[in-house]
Amino acid sequence: MRLWVLLALLLLPATLPHVIGQSAKSKRPKEPGENRIKPISKKVKPKSPKMKEREPADTSTKSQSILTQVMDKGRFQKLAATLSLSAGQSIELRCKGSNVSWSYPSYLDTFKDSRLSIKQLDRYGQLVLTNSTAADTGEYSCWLQLCSGNKCRKDETRMGSTYIFFSDKGELFVPTPSYFEIVYLNPDKPAVIPCRVTTPSAKVTLHREFPAEEIKTDGTNIIYDVKKGFVYQHPTSDHKGIVYCKAESQGAPQISIKYHLLYVEVPKGPPSTTIAASSTRAEVSENINVVCTVLGEPDVDVNFSWQYPGQESDRPVIIQNFWRLINRGTGHTTRISKSIIIIEDFEARDAGNYICIAQNLQGETTVATKVELN
Repeated sequence: MRLWVLLALLLLPATLPHVIGQSAKSKRPKEPGENRIKPISKKVKPKSPKMKEREPADTSTKSQSILTQVMDKGRFQKLAATLSLSAGQSIELRCKGSNVSWSYPSYLDTFKDSRLSIKQLDRYGQLVLTNSTAADTGEYSCWLQLCSGNKCRKDETRMGSTYIFFSDKGELFVPTPSYFEIVYLNPDKPAVIPCRVTTPSAKVTLHREFPAEEIKTDGTNIIYDVKKGFVYQHPTSDHKGIVYCKAESQGAPQISIKYHLLYVEVPKGPPSTTIAASSTRAEVSENINVVCTVLGEPDVDVNFSWQYPGQESDRPVIIQNFWRLINRGTGHTTRISKSIIIIEDFEARDAGNYICIAQNLQGETTVATKVELN
C-alpha cells in the first residue's frame, strides 16, 4: 500500500505542467468577433401575442370604398371625391361585390338612355357610360346590398362615390330639359338654385333679373357649391323673384336658364283637407260631384283615395286629380290639390257617406260628407 502511494507522488509532477499549459493556453486573447453567437438553425415556435378585444367598428369613419375606374390595358384606379373628363369620353366603373346597387343622374333613367349599361357579374357590378355629354355631369355611387330573405339594406361600410364633371366648352352649365324652373323658398330649410357647371374651375355668379344686379355670395347666408349650385341657407321673402347664373371659363360668358324663386310659408303636418258635395240631396238620374281639397306646400305631393257607397257593387265612377299654385298676395305661394269623384245618373245605391283620405309625407287626413236620395 505504501509503495502505491509513493509511485503516485513520483508521477504527479510530470502531469501538472501539461494541465497548467492547457489552462494558460485557454486564457489567450480572443480574436475580434470570435465570441459572437453563431445562428443556430433550430426551429422555435413563435409565441402568439395576446390580442386585445376589438372595439365595434365605426362605420362613419371606417367605410371601405369599393368603387374603381377601369383604365387602359386593364389597369384600375381608385376614385377621388371628384373626377374631370371631357364630354365624348366613355367611362367604365366597377364595384366589388356580388350584389351591387348603383346611383347616377336621374335623367339617364327618365329617358332610358341606351348609352348607359349596368351589369352584375360574379364578383363585381359594372357601370358603363359611352359617348358622354355635359348633361351626364353628376354623382355616381355604388354600395353593397345585405339581404335576408326579401328584405335588403345598404351596407354603409362598403360603398363608393364620386362626382364626375364632363367638361364641354359649349355647355358650361349642366343642361336641363326646361328653360324655366321654379325654386321654392321655405323658411325652415335651405333652398338651392341648381345652376351646376360642367367645368369645376369656371367662375360662377348669381344675378337678379329685376332690378338687374349681381347677388353677392357671402359664404354664410348664400354660398356656391360646385356640385349643387347656389344655396340660400336661410331663405326669406326678400329673396323671391327671378334669377339666373352666369359662368366664365376661358371664353365668352354663358347664361343659365331662369329660376323663379317663390316664397312658401305653410305649416308642416298632415294635409289640411276639406270636402264638399255639389248637393247634399240628389234626384234619381242627377249627376253629383264630391270635391276633396288640400292646401299645402308647393313642393309636397298629396295622394288621394276614396270610399263611397257603391264601391262594393263596383259602381262606375269618375275620379279626377289635379293641382295648381296660388299666390296669397303677400309674396307667399300655396299649392292647392283637388280630387273630384263624379257620380253620373245617381241611384239609390249611391246614397250614403263619401269619404276622402288625403295623405302626404307627414301623415293623412280623413274627411267625409253625406249625400242623400231626394
